[in-house]
Amino acid sequence: MQRIVPNVWCQGNADDAGSFYAAILPDASAEVVASYPTENIPDFQRELAGKTLVVDVSVSGYRIRLINAGSEYRPTPALSFIVNMDPLLFDGGEEEARARIARMWGAFLDGGEERMPLGEYPHSKLYGWVEDRFGVNWQLMLTDPAGEPRPLIIPQFLFTGPAPQAQAAIDFYTALLPDSALGMFIAGPEETGGVLFAEFTLAGQWFSAMDAGAGHDFSFTPGLSLEVDCTEQEQIDALWDALSTVPEAEQCGWLVDQFGVSWQIVPENMGSLMQHPGAYQRMLSMKKIIIADL
Repeated sequence: MQRIVPNVWCQGNADDAGSFYAAILPDASAEVVASYPTENIPDFQRELAGKTLVVDVSVSGYRIRLINAGSEYRPTPALSFIVNMDPLLFDGGEEEARARIARMWGAFLDGGEERMPLGEYPHSKLYGWVEDRFGVNWQLMLTDPAGEPRPLIIPQFLFTGPAPQAQAAIDFYTALLPDSALGMFIAGPEETGGVLFAEFTLAGQWFSAMDAGAGHDFSFTPGLSLEVDCTEQEQIDALWDALSTVPEAEQCGWLVDQFGVSWQIVPENMGSLMQHPGAYQRMLSMKKIIIADL
């Protein structure tokens, strides 16, 4: 079960984004799983009444959730998706993996922005970093089939700012969630410190992190958040108390942690709870989600 689900903030175009990703990413599909109410909706959401609220994109079984909302936020490179294209996954081997990377690259670059050119690097024979037309950042990588297998999709934290933060964040997150551990770890240069590259698991899912240093004009925003599905109120309470450090950011199960990362701490059956009469309106008045009150 995927307990941590990346959520992408879409500026009224979640349906388009879902269709785009379903057509571009490997073994992908998109499904509308929730819609806005048609009545008793706040004025700031009036134009979204009855429209799509949530689109779930499945990429070879990995779930990415698209939230249809306004123009308040947009994803940044601080949270991106590594797409590991292992030649062993394809009948055509490396040739097919390269061809698939080239197709994805072309599609993401259409209306998007190149951040690192597609080419050969020390860590991969074919790699590129691109921001797509919806603001989502993708790192496309041809992996070495002789190496340890990796999931197709791995979210990566990119910590910016004058002081390294990746090590502290990894230690904090892995201590917070069960079935979590540090994997590969490469320290940064002695003169700057920090983390050059690290892999770790949270609740059994792979993540990556690195320090990018100062000189960047982006950081974490609600434009790409991490939803944690909880089975009971006690789990919600514990994670909320441990993670939330910005009181003014608390709203509808959303919070911001000490590193600036946005999280959504919600019941795993949130979809069915929202079917109760008036549940959506009650949720809007909450900070931390109280299951019994929905």
